[in-house]
Amino acid sequence: MNMVDHRFDIVDQTTYRNGMSRLGTSVSVVTTLSGGKRYGFTASAVCSVSDTPATLLVCINRASSSFPAFESTAHFCVNTLMPGQEEISDVFGGRIRSDDRFMHGDWRDGLTGVPVLENASVSFECELINAVDQATHRVLFGRVIDIRENEERATLLYCMRRYISG
Repeated sequence: MNMVDHRFDIVDQTTYRNGMSRLGTSVSVVTTLSGGKRYGFTASAVCSVSDTPATLLVCINRASSSFPAFESTAHFCVNTLMPGQEEISDVFGGRIRSDDRFMHGDWRDGLTGVPVLENASVSFECELINAVDQATHRVLFGRVIDIRENEERATLLYCMRRYISG
């Protein structure tokens, strides 16, 4: 599908960002392992693609410092945060400077070696099956190969540019 016929003016960036801020979403830290080093970023653009086979997508800004690691990875993990883990989100999102982002939170190696947050609400370990560039971002499609759920089942949300803990 190639859509090139633009019949309307495109909205400006500020208007678009303000509108998008009203779409509440879960907060996740997406992680990978590349060259023996751990990488990660905070993402709010995560969604299910299919349950047969279990597939999800996540978007990463190609200007992200973590992008080169995700550009060459075969596996990644989407760690959905819980209330009380706002600092982890801020560190991986670049709001708080940290020389080692993984000093924040309790991390273990997943099935494929990627970092998995021990006390995430839910973690989806994925095998990368496709990647598509769109504007400033790359959309990563992952086939889910492992899921870890926290019994507490609480999820940190983000809406109107602030965290919502329930």
